[in-house]
Amino acid sequence: MADNNQRPSNSRMAKLHPKGKPRKRIWLQIIKWFFIVAMLVVVSGVGLFAYYAKDAPSISQAQLQSGGTSSLYTRDGKFLLSLGSEKRTYVDNNEIPKELKNAIVSVEDRRFYKEGIGLDPIRIIGSVLVNAKSKGVAAGGSTITQQLVKLSVFSTAASQRTLRRKAQEAWLSMKVEREFSKEQILEFYINKVYMNYGNYGMGTAADYYYGKDLKDLDLAQTALLAGMPNAPVTYDPYVYPEKAKYRRDIVLKAMLRNDKISKAQYKQAVNEPITQGLQPKKNNSTSELRKVDDPYIKEVINEVKSKGFNPYNDNLKITVNIDQDAQQKLYDLVNDGSVPFTNDKMQVGATIIDPRTGHVIAIIGGRKLPAVQLGLNRAVQTGRSTGSSVKPVLDYGPAIEYLNWPTSHMLDDSKYVYPGTNIQLYDWDNKYEGKMTMRHALEQSRNVPAVKTLSKVGVARASLFARKLGVNVPSDSGLSVAIGANASSLQMAGAFGAFANDGIYHKPQFVSKIETPDGLTRNYDSTGTRVMKESTAYIMTDMLKGVMTKGSGTQARIRNLYEAGKTGSVKYSDEELVRYPQYKNSPKDSWFVGYTKLYSMGIWTGYDNLKDGTPSGVGSSSAQLLYKQMMSYLMSDKANKDWSKPSTVVRRRIANGTQDKVVSPNASNSSWQLFVKGHAPSNPYSDVTVDRRKEEDDDIDTRVDTEDDTSSKGQSRSQSSSSSSSSRAEQSSSQRQSSSTSNNNSNTQTQNNNRQTEKQPENNNNNSQQNQNTNNQGNNQNQQQNQGNNSNNNRRL
Repeated sequence: MADNNQRPSNSRMAKLHPKGKPRKRIWLQIIKWFFIVAMLVVVSGVGLFAYYAKDAPSISQAQLQSGGTSSLYTRDGKFLLSLGSEKRTYVDNNEIPKELKNAIVSVEDRRFYKEGIGLDPIRIIGSVLVNAKSKGVAAGGSTITQQLVKLSVFSTAASQRTLRRKAQEAWLSMKVEREFSKEQILEFYINKVYMNYGNYGMGTAADYYYGKDLKDLDLAQTALLAGMPNAPVTYDPYVYPEKAKYRRDIVLKAMLRNDKISKAQYKQAVNEPITQGLQPKKNNSTSELRKVDDPYIKEVINEVKSKGFNPYNDNLKITVNIDQDAQQKLYDLVNDGSVPFTNDKMQVGATIIDPRTGHVIAIIGGRKLPAVQLGLNRAVQTGRSTGSSVKPVLDYGPAIEYLNWPTSHMLDDSKYVYPGTNIQLYDWDNKYEGKMTMRHALEQSRNVPAVKTLSKVGVARASLFARKLGVNVPSDSGLSVAIGANASSLQMAGAFGAFANDGIYHKPQFVSKIETPDGLTRNYDSTGTRVMKESTAYIMTDMLKGVMTKGSGTQARIRNLYEAGKTGSVKYSDEELVRYPQYKNSPKDSWFVGYTKLYSMGIWTGYDNLKDGTPSGVGSSSAQLLYKQMMSYLMSDKANKDWSKPSTVVRRRIANGTQDKVVSPNASNSSWQLFVKGHAPSNPYSDVTVDRRKEEDDDIDTRVDTEDDTSSKGQSRSQSSSSSSSSRAEQSSSQRQSSSTSNNNSNTQTQNNNRQTEKQPENNNNNSQQNQNTNNQGNNQNQQQNQGNNSNNNRRL
């Protein structure tokens, strides 16, 4: 019985005892492995830190004391200029007010004096938690020492915030803490930070904003300067006074919380107007070089920022693509009277690129401008219509690319009303010329054939072609975009550069290389992108040669130079003419875009404001004349090379008035035309030698060919008697009209001048009334309104 009674007890003990021991062992195992893993993590972390830190760049006192500005160098390695102020006010430690040091430490790194290694573990952990909670970068964990190291050695680009960079930054911060005192570190920091408007260092900023030394600032002014390095543009007291006050008050509150100022001081400072003691905003003194290069520098800064770098704080070495001699020449031409303008208020925007690389070699953003830095750059503004200069990009280029049209493709220049509306489209002379070749329509800048061409291609497909060339045209645009789209001279120079470069497009770029102090190098040159067939580029170039030899661009022509180009102009809208009726017969904007194999140049001329005037007289031709002088300068010491006809293009002698009737190479009443291989008519005259064809091709490309001048009109030689009194080139417009011979002869010179300056129709006021009457039509009005609401729809050339 006793045995039986003991069994349960023994059994219970047996059950309890063995269970306790394993549980204890399990927890011991967990704790042991936790420490092992933790040690491995620590050892691995230390090892990884050491591995990264060993490659950290060197850091010297000279680097710590230098300004944070970046420097620009030309492609041959020559120093161009610095982005910072030409003079920096360096303030020694004993000249820095204690109040300023307290303000900086309070808002940037309140445990600064207690840190012994240049790092603040508490702040780092806190920033990690805050950033994790906000799912972004809401708080920074960098000490003042770390910020100094960043500004001296590393790039602030977000793309460079890597584990390797952070480890090297921490290592160098510890090194700086060992070698320099806290007061020295603060001195370096205060003299290095960027303070907007090209100012580096708070001593420089005190003079710029208040006209005082640091020691003479009051508490509120000191707090503003202490807070500005966080975002110097955002906290600009001139432009954003409310934001500047907000940041200043944060600094003051931090000083109060850190027991550096009293409650009474705090209240007095936060109640002080942000403008108190602020000097009137002034322009930085600028050298002549900076004045000449300002539009280029502005685009360099924008491009560097777009690549993730800060050109003001990152101590970058930036290699730019500028040709300083060309930049100076372009500046001189538009400012010294070499190129005539209507008056001094008439403006210009021009860009020159190398089509083989996309390098922007020169750019001008205006003329007769005050000495301001980073001013308005009209060369890159996108709010002005291109007029007819867009036709190669949006109309005829896509027609050749997608529809395989030859230069002899027949188009009908006849009365045209936009589909679904009662809006009639007119050409510049209010005439219609009937059947003509695509070549002739482009040379003489006829509007109706261009719109009909875009209609055949389709706006969606044409806009895709244009976008590949850097010109952004909405795919839902109306057909009126065929004769004018919004673009800049930079975009147009780049787009025409693709034609010059056999169909390969390089996006225009100002910067070719960026080097950071820690040895990081980024190269930005590219091989380009093929955006069209080689045949398309060659055929377009061949037609655009004719624009300059016998079309609307004769004033831009440089004799004996292989070149191509297109004019463009836009007249005033009817609403604008109501206010300024005297502008009726003048262009609002005049364009010329031209190129050789080595350079592509886009030029806009016009006025910023209606009240300033209108291009008139010789000013109507300023764009062409500027191109002529500048391109003559650029090509004066360069090889004059023609484009080579690719094997995908064939040439045929075509009877005038037909699209594909091949005739003898010596036949009269005919002209040479280009076809895409596989889409050309058969040639029964194969006995014509290649050398003979090449000789004739060169002849056509380099001079006005009087035999062929009337060839693309689609009319017979029976009219030749009416033009015997002058050259066929001068008479080409009058020969095409259906009026009598005497009327043609009397109008010859007038129409030739009109063709040169691309005059538009004078009676378009009635058309705008029709535009307004169609605005409320049926459900399909989206495209109709795009065509009609733009009052310039039939005023562009």
